[in-house]
Amino acid sequence: QVQLVDSGGGLVQPGGSLTLSCAASGRTLSSYAMGWFRQALGKEREFVAAISKNGESTYYQNSVKGRFTISRDNAKNTVYLQMDSLKPEDTAVYTCAATSRTSITRIVFLYDYWGQGTQVTVSS
Repeated sequence: QVQLVDSGGGLVQPGGSLTLSCAASGRTLSSYAMGWFRQALGKEREFVAAISKNGESTYYQNSVKGRFTISRDNAKNTVYLQMDSLKPEDTAVYTCAATSRTSITRIVFLYDYWGQGTQVTVSS
């Protein structure tokens, strides 16, 4: 089992940047492919980005491609989401998740463990 703790959210102006972190404890993070998801108020949870166990493969939702970067440091048991050129429509609670599957995936129910979420608000 692995426990995930999200952090790094906050209030940022449009065009600004934030870096989210997802720290893992328990089982080593390198055993899991990781993903970031978000849920805006009144909307369903949606996939944002995913990264393979060794960090060599990444996958992004089209709306964040070129603006967001997912990365991981397995030695630090941490996954990151660098968010640049933020837009008001990026406002949501962001949550990291871990899956024991071999391949990365955007499918919510294939993830086994979830963080508690961190609020990102993009507003002037």
